[in-house]
Amino acid sequence: MQPHRIVSQQEWMEAQKAHLVKEKEYTRHRDRLNAERQALPWTRVDKDYAFDTPQGRKTLEELFDGRSQLVVIHFMLGPDWEAGCVGCSFGADHLDGPIQHLKHHDVTVVAVSRAPLPQIEAYKKRMGWKFDWVSSFGSDFNYDFGVSFHKEDIANGTAIYNFAPLDFEMDELHGLTVFYKDADGNIYRTFSQYARGDEDRISTYVFLDRTPKGRNEKDTMDWVKRHDEYPDEDKTVAAMLTSSCCG
Repeated sequence: MQPHRIVSQQEWMEAQKAHLVKEKEYTRHRDRLNAERQALPWTRVDKDYAFDTPQGRKTLEELFDGRSQLVVIHFMLGPDWEAGCVGCSFGADHLDGPIQHLKHHDVTVVAVSRAPLPQIEAYKKRMGWKFDWVSSFGSDFNYDFGVSFHKEDIANGTAIYNFAPLDFEMDELHGLTVFYKDADGNIYRTFSQYARGDEDRISTYVFLDRTPKGRNEKDTMDWVKRHDEYPDEDKTVAAMLTSSCCG
């Protein structure tokens, strides 16, 4: 960390006020970007998809759970993986709280992975999560929405991730896709986000970005572990994450 100037209270206040002007510019820009995102065109989903869930087989329409908006978290957990992606697990630690509010505001959130359901359920239990998580095992869902890739497509350069050719070898990646269902039951894909695009839903980074050391990482998330894999002195954090004291 670079050394910082130590100044008087008055000089500190003036610097904060000058910076606040830029913070307000950023907030207004974010509002404009949000409005532009919500005005993007949609595309209709005509293909039938089905998922294995703890309540049995469900269609994409049934995942909406009676609401008109569905957010799918594409969680990296492949059929032959022993545990979920560390980065996806980090993101998943931030889901249970917001979901309690979103479901009362016409938004359903569901995580989807290609791993079979028993594998998903075992890892979910280990992590202590409560959000809905279903399996797309055996379907084209992950491939069609740009987060799983056939080896031959990677080899011949036709694999697409984040709306551009995939330039590294990885058959599972993460992302977020939003769907809307109208009164007639038609389903539309309204938005998709990949790579670092969806990191603003990770509130840990919101806090870190306001601290003197910032994210303090050489590579994105290079310090992150699954919450039950931190050293013993940090286990109190993991215990809080898996606690059921708040129902």
